[in-house]
Amino acid sequence: MSTQQDPGSAGNGWFRTKNVEQSIRDTEEPEFQLRKTLSALDLTVFGVGVIIGTGIFVLTGVVARDNAGPATAIAFVVSGIVCGLAALCYAEFASTVPVAGSAYTFSYASLGELPAWIIGWDLVLELALGCAVVAVGWSGYVRSLLETAGAGLPDFLSGTHDGKFGFDLLAFLLVLVLTCVLIVGVKLSSRVTTVIVAVKVTVVLLVIIVGAFLINGANYTPFIPPSKPSPGGNGLTAPLIQLIFGFTPANFGVMGIFTAAAVVFFAFIGFDIVATAAEETRDPQRDVPRGILGSLFICTVLYVAVSIVVTGMQHYSELSVDAPLADAFKAAGHPFWAGLISFGAAVGLTSVSMILLLGQTRVFFAMSRDGLLPRTFSHVHPRFGTPYRSTILLGLIVAVVAGFTSISELAELVNIGTLFAFVVVALGVILLRRQRPDLPRAFRTPLVPYLPVVSVLASLWLMLNLPSETWLRFGIWMVVGIVVYFAYGRGHSRLSGYGDSA
Repeated sequence: MSTQQDPGSAGNGWFRTKNVEQSIRDTEEPEFQLRKTLSALDLTVFGVGVIIGTGIFVLTGVVARDNAGPATAIAFVVSGIVCGLAALCYAEFASTVPVAGSAYTFSYASLGELPAWIIGWDLVLELALGCAVVAVGWSGYVRSLLETAGAGLPDFLSGTHDGKFGFDLLAFLLVLVLTCVLIVGVKLSSRVTTVIVAVKVTVVLLVIIVGAFLINGANYTPFIPPSKPSPGGNGLTAPLIQLIFGFTPANFGVMGIFTAAAVVFFAFIGFDIVATAAEETRDPQRDVPRGILGSLFICTVLYVAVSIVVTGMQHYSELSVDAPLADAFKAAGHPFWAGLISFGAAVGLTSVSMILLLGQTRVFFAMSRDGLLPRTFSHVHPRFGTPYRSTILLGLIVAVVAGFTSISELAELVNIGTLFAFVVVALGVILLRRQRPDLPRAFRTPLVPYLPVVSVLASLWLMLNLPSETWLRFGIWMVVGIVVYFAYGRGHSRLSGYGDSA
């Protein structure tokens, strides 16, 4: 039995692992080799580009009004810490296994093939849905700007709204354009992202600087408003923690800060995308940890500063839901800055969509190269050195989803998918330390196993605060994934001795 086993595998059955050395050797096959063109600065820009999106422009005001008041700044710190714990685990894995695929590749090396497939399947959903959601959000901002200029689109080309069927032409075209950019090359994607991020960060800094002169100190009182029970939900709309333990999350007070942290977590999603580009980085052992931790730190500081400014400009109870930052400037008598914020949000969401699509194609590429998905999708373009087949396939699918579907109610699937990946990566760090203590680790997560265990518990706590229907949808997607694995992936896996041909 062992004589027939792939030399890059360990163990048998569902939990056979693909060792780190074999994963790295696979990246050197010319036909499946991605080009190494990215630096630590490129990765940091990618991270900032995908993290700063609708979260900073919308969620800041929503959670201040409904959950935490001025203490929203503390909620951002709490979410930042949860993400920071996961980021330390990602940084160790990415420096040890500098291979495309992020959490999928890390799981294959530590937990085994079936867990790796599950996390890969999860990431494909998370990133595809995230890209489509952001593209639809971008379309909304652009339509608003067009209408201001007197050039609105017909209703049937503005997407599905209020039960009326339509086609979101702008979201569809955005994804197609970004797909073309990703095919041409990741370095071009990096340059485009650099310009977009420069505009976006400039707008955010202007909001902070200008808003600081419009703060009314009385709006900070009380900084932590008195606690009041949350109305919760009924049936599948209730948080899972309420159904299991009868615990209803509270709004305001100290517990309201943690309720808010579960909501604003969406604003941090994306730093893990940096790890998917490890294989295309010139010095991944050094640069990937810097990109992950640097982008997360920068965005946390900006989020905290924006939340302090907006709750100081307008009393938290008066903040709007749709565009709290812009409306706060309008309320202060500064419509110009409100328009600039809307422009910055529209520009910023472009980079978010592109980087989510980049991450998805790299996970799909890694799964295809391992044979768990058809190997034809792991071929790289002879000129551009990018996984063009998987990029075209996924780009078309996401474009159609963004064009035809109103998916705002599914956005929480992005949260649960990301948190699930955090749990798997943290467990993987512990297991790989025990299985392969000899591996060179350019970056080492401190306080193992304690810090990864805390990361797991923190992620699970945020997952329990998500609606039960989100768990149900997530479970259905996972069941479909397991069926696909046993119907195709397991038999065609390169570790099974099949799938070596294209």
